[in-house]
Amino acid sequence: MNILWWQILLLTLYAGYQILDELQIYSSLSAPVFAGLFAGLVMGDIKAGLIIGGSMQLTVLGVGTFGGASKIDANSGTILATAFSISLGMNPEQAIAAIAVPVASLMIQLDILARFANTYFAHRIDKMVEDMNYKGIERNFLMGALPWSLSRMIPVFLALAFGGGLVEKVVSVLNGDLKWLGDGLSVAGAVLPAVGFAILLRYLPVKKHFPYLILGFTVTALLGTIFTNMQLLGTSVASVVKDFSGVFNALPMLAVALIGFALAAISYKNGQMIPSGPVAKKENAANNSDEGEIEDDEI
Repeated sequence: MNILWWQILLLTLYAGYQILDELQIYSSLSAPVFAGLFAGLVMGDIKAGLIIGGSMQLTVLGVGTFGGASKIDANSGTILATAFSISLGMNPEQAIAAIAVPVASLMIQLDILARFANTYFAHRIDKMVEDMNYKGIERNFLMGALPWSLSRMIPVFLALAFGGGLVEKVVSVLNGDLKWLGDGLSVAGAVLPAVGFAILLRYLPVKKHFPYLILGFTVTALLGTIFTNMQLLGTSVASVVKDFSGVFNALPMLAVALIGFALAAISYKNGQMIPSGPVAKKENAANNSDEGEIEDDEI
């Protein structure tokens, strides 16, 4: 399956938009999981796109820099990995390790280049501030978006338009003479989300909130078992009863997310009910005083 011109166009335009969304709009359309959804939708295989996007989303939870300016561009990596994985019939896990992660790491250099290019417009704005040229300030501020978008659009376009042959040769080698390496990359791609999540836990206050960690693991294990057995039951019944049309979907993570949302809402409401400020201090002092003790203002 070749990547069509309109698919290249849509993916290139999205690559230019997603960095602007990440910097200013904040609509969550720049998340790797959405990049996988969009690329999968364009390429005709949403499942593969979500596998790659979700895996990259979990990977960057821990690999993403903390406090740094530039970080790996998981979105561009997800776009290219999804496009080539679907067009060439490549294993999604293999595409994560062989394409998504290397591309995301290489894009750091173009991110830095975009920042350097933006200093040109910043200096022009400084001069126009002195000249009180408000129209020029607005114009150069908007033009500052060009380096950011082009730093993603150009490499994604070139890779999709001219890199298919190279990737196809690499895939044929990984699945041929170097099959052991291809299998290793598939395993590494499947493990990367767990590694990213483990690194994230290293930075989170796990010791302080370990009951929630235990609760989440237990609930996930229980719901996973329940929904898996429900699927097996539905499949078994459908194989015996021809008129049976019931569909049993595995939704343990959705159930876990809803439980987590409920716990977060309860915690938020309890936090709102806790008084703060001088009134709270006065109430705490009154509660801590000995029962029956007469205060000075009561005399």
